[in-house]
Amino acid sequence: MKKTIIWAASVIGMGAVMALVFGAIDKPGTPRTISVVGECLTSAPKDRIAITLRVTTVDKNAAKSMKMATEKMAKITNMLKNMDVKMQTTEFDSYEKSEWNHVTQKSEKLGIETRIAVEVSTDNMEKIEQILNAFAGQDAIYTENLRMFTSAETLKPIMEKCLGVAMENARERANALVAPDGLDAGKLLSVSYGATGNTQSYSNFRIMAKAMTESAALDTGGSLVAKDTEVSVHVSAVFEIK
Repeated sequence: MKKTIIWAASVIGMGAVMALVFGAIDKPGTPRTISVVGECLTSAPKDRIAITLRVTTVDKNAAKSMKMATEKMAKITNMLKNMDVKMQTTEFDSYEKSEWNHVTQKSEKLGIETRIAVEVSTDNMEKIEQILNAFAGQDAIYTENLRMFTSAETLKPIMEKCLGVAMENARERANALVAPDGLDAGKLLSVSYGATGNTQSYSNFRIMAKAMTESAALDTGGSLVAKDTEVSVHVSAVFEIK
């Protein structure tokens, strides 16, 4: 009986060894890989001009303060609708406004302040000048944040092309590293990318295309000037070595 058990254990043990051997033969080897980084630097022209129009009203009554602000902003937007510009509300806030009284040395409540702001953008500088002239000096209406920026429509194809350049750069770098051994960078196994515009970083091209803007400056002649938007794309790629 003991001999039978020993013989059965031996057979099972040999079977396990054979299974391991044949399993190792049938299992494909893990491909050799190389990880590299590719980069692309370019720029995009600024093709749109924007300005922010802000309405501010203060009244002891909160409802009246908000009504005055909304009515003023409605007049502004109605006028702008005839100018073929893009508009986007960027602020709508109502809060208690206080001011420090230096005589009484106390903070005094002035009322409820309502602020409504709309960003107006166009590709025509003359329209921005018309807006500035139309609202200059008007009570409770303020113009601010005049700037130029690159539109998402212009930026998207430039970024996509830059991504392709970054991928080519990564493959060239991989080939250069394995060339001394007579090898080439083969199939792309994985890739991740990022993009930087100005000082902000974005991991998503759509978000970046909408968000990437730069502030413009006024030169001494009074004209709006701005450098092109700088675009940087980088990829981390893993290639199979063949």
